[in-house]
Amino acid sequence: MNAIEVKGLRKHYGRQRAVDGIDLHVAEGEVYSLLGPNGAGKTTTVEILEGDRRRDAGEVRVLGVDPQRAGLAWRCQIGIVLQEASDAGELTVAETVRHFAKYYPHARRPDDVIAMVGLTEHAKRKVRLLSGGQRRRLDVAVGVVGRPRLLFLDEPTTGFDPEARRAFWGLIRELRRDGTTILLTTHYLDEAEALADRVGIVAAGRVVAEGTPAQLRGDEVTVSWLDGQTRRSVRTTDAATVVAQIGSVAGLTVTPPSLEDVYLTLIGSESR
Repeated sequence: MNAIEVKGLRKHYGRQRAVDGIDLHVAEGEVYSLLGPNGAGKTTTVEILEGDRRRDAGEVRVLGVDPQRAGLAWRCQIGIVLQEASDAGELTVAETVRHFAKYYPHARRPDDVIAMVGLTEHAKRKVRLLSGGQRRRLDVAVGVVGRPRLLFLDEPTTGFDPEARRAFWGLIRELRRDGTTILLTTHYLDEAEALADRVGIVAAGRVVAEGTPAQLRGDEVTVSWLDGQTRRSVRTTDAATVVAQIGSVAGLTVTPPSLEDVYLTLIGSESR
């Protein structure tokens, strides 16, 4: 079963086509990452999926329901972690999570959620005294306390230092193992490559590429070597043959493309 099904999604603002015919699906239990530059249509698409914005055309089903007509029972099954969230700074971490837990019929135990996001030692600390990374973990705690089947994560690690980002990735993997479906938007291509089962790249309101990170990278590699003082390189799908033809040379490397390489190529071709 698919947690999300979208066909022909369109949303216009006057003459601007923010979303121009997007098709995508997200399977239950999958981590799906939506990538694209600012203005590509990611935020509008996600807001429509969350039921916070009306579409102009297309078919949308989220957990089997049209978000435009969804009721309270449906909303209790989704969790949302916005890029920027306002909070009651004078409440403690524990008070905040317990407050939001009361909105859900089958909420997780607040203490368990606080432990899940690594904030047990800070449970009695006021929110305004948390670091940026700790506040982001609290945002996730609020997003998952209702035991959502589907979690929307919008740029969850913006502003994190490398160590905090890696720790947060571990939390996302734990949620996935628990069966939570996750739709992740991020500008960090290494984050999508590390976490996502599949990736959709959006440009100019359309999905221009979709697949697993490995599928998007493809089979082409770059063979590079030193020719005297000059570094030469060639892109090929048959590295063994190229290496055999080159023979024994200094500085020989064989490098597969990263997801970032593929992304930049696709976005560049769409902008031309």
